Amino acid sequence: MPFKNALPWVPDLIDAIERHPLTVSPDMPIVEAIALISQAHQRTCVLPDASLSNQHEQDLPIQPVVRASCVLVVQEKRVLGIVTERDVVRLAAEATNLDSITVKDVMVSPVITLSEQSVQDIFAALFLFRRYRIRHLPIVDHRQHLVGIISNESIRQVLRPANLLRFRRVSDVMTTQVIQAPLTTRILTLAQLMSTHRVSCVVITQLDAEGIDQPVGIVTERDIVQFQALQIDLEKAEASQAMSTPLFLLSPEDSLWAAHQEMQKRRVGRLVVSWNWGKGLGIVTQTSLFRVFDPMEMYGVIENLQQTIQQLENEQPVELPPADDSRRSLQSLQAIPLAIAPEPRPASQSTVRDASKQEVLIEEAHTRVTQMMANPDSSVSHLKSQLTDVLGILDQLSQAIKAQM
Repeated sequence: MPFKNALPWVPDLIDAIERHPLTVSPDMPIVEAIALISQAHQRTCVLPDASLSNQHEQDLPIQPVVRASCVLVVQEKRVLGIVTERDVVRLAAEATNLDSITVKDVMVSPVITLSEQSVQDIFAALFLFRRYRIRHLPIVDHRQHLVGIISNESIRQVLRPANLLRFRRVSDVMTTQVIQAPLTTRILTLAQLMSTHRVSCVVITQLDAEGIDQPVGIVTERDIVQFQALQIDLEKAEASQAMSTPLFLLSPEDSLWAAHQEMQKRRVGRLVVSWNWGKGLGIVTQTSLFRVFDPMEMYGVIENLQQTIQQLENEQPVELPPADDSRRSLQSLQAIPLAIAPEPRPASQSTVRDASKQEVLIEEAHTRVTQMMANPDSSVSHLKSQLTDVLGILDQLSQAIKAQM
């Protein structure tokens, strides 16, 4: 039985399972499957209770109907394969004639799945996403029958302010490796850029009066899917016809919670980050939001703590980093997740025990850091003692991680 996360700042993975994903048969024509994905991108606002009828529109809960970016290929309730938006973009980039192709001809198989009995928390899913570079994870029961699917989109739906930690900034997780293209770029070329660089979008730019490329729009995998569904000639259509514009631009200093809220409000999975009057560009995506749960963040925290301890042991004045950086270094401890084994496997009793032990260590480190943040004027000796304790806890956690590898 899945158990509820012991850590209060961690979203519950059970809530992120989409129980009614899009499913197709292996013999369905691929053009019909693409049309299904294209048509499924819709949301609705509903009133859960008539007494809320006078509630402001912006306060209404947004209920996802189906916002699929994939179809699961199912036969006799078993998952045979998957076709995603990225697969559709690849077909577009290769200028494949889709008329005589069926789903089984292009589906990815076998599919990485997660057993329902092994569903414990968000970290198992995020690890598999990162390990296999996927964005969809079907959930199956003990008979290997499909139960539902977890995606980046569904996980983001269950996030709360504490999950993303309001003090974490867009600059902490954004990527600056942004693929750009001018307004006149053909849609086919954009699809080829996405396929070659394995990215989900291309930022469309236009030169301003000073000769600087300014972001004016964005074309995503979803746009390519919709163009394919409409059977538009991708060799003739230009970026200006497909891009979403005007852009809402984030600042690197914006909080991740603000980024999450904007994604929810605008019903998108990525936002462009701009600074220095457009000279600097970045992208924050649903995937990058989840980096706050990445186990590797622990090592950066350990390094910062070790440097501070070394300064204290040398009896040198502690040169505090800028306020934002120091706050992030300490508070990023709150985002240290459970260690996950490098290969997916069913959860054994020993695995559950290891996870429970690691949860205790994480919670202890979280408590210590919270105490330190609540008492910023503590003496240097007390700070040294607290940091030493936290470092010891993290060392135990690191050993537990290595023991599972």
